[in-house]
Amino acid sequence: MDAQKSVDQLCVEHGMDWKQVAERSGLDEQRVLAIVLGRWTPSPTERDKVAAVFGLTREQIIWGHKTPIQHIYGHGPA
Repeated sequence: MDAQKSVDQLCVEHGMDWKQVAERSGLDEQRVLAIVLGRWTPSPTERDKVAAVFGLTREQIIWGHKTPIQHIYGHGPA
């Protein structure tokens, strides 16, 4: 079985940009851009739609944020 890949890796492999993924998945362009950039973790339904564009299931794709979420204001509870 092939190793799991992220949506941005799949875009490169399939020669697609995020706008094409949005068009083919029926999702909002800004939402797909955020998914590709790793700034948004999609819902199960969104995952299914994006995965279908590549002929995959949602379990075959790596989802989630690429950079750790950081608190901008303060250092949290003491």
